[in-house]
Amino acid sequence: MKRSNRRTFIGQGAAAAGALLTATPGMIMTPTTERPPIVHHVFFWLKNPSSVDDRNALVAGLKTLAGIPLIKELYVGVLADTEKRDVVDASWQVSELMFFNDLSGQANYQQHPLHLEFVKNCSHLWAKVVVYDAMNLFTRIG
Repeated sequence: MKRSNRRTFIGQGAAAAGALLTATPGMIMTPTTERPPIVHHVFFWLKNPSSVDDRNALVAGLKTLAGIPLIKELYVGVLADTEKRDVVDASWQVSELMFFNDLSGQANYQQHPLHLEFVKNCSHLWAKVVVYDAMNLFTRIG
């Protein structure tokens, strides 16, 4: 019979846990191997905030950006009807969330013809735009 000590037991447990996490698809992802690290989040305030037509036109325009291969993931959304709290900014109407592989991809996106066309066709819809760019350090999915 093989004798085990506490150090061996803990090491085997850690290895098993690591294998489980690695083998569980979608559970935990690291940005360096799974998710593009550059996060570009844009919030739009419409000139006519109560106009569903203007909101839908902006959403349609944002969807055209999916044709830019530099964008690795694209999410387009509208304000969620979540709990009203002091820390929640509910003043915007539409947002886009993009992921890029690197800073040069994000910079080149700014001059891409589809992005320039989007700005030309949709800028009349918004009164204000705020951009948050970040470098992703950690991602947990699931």
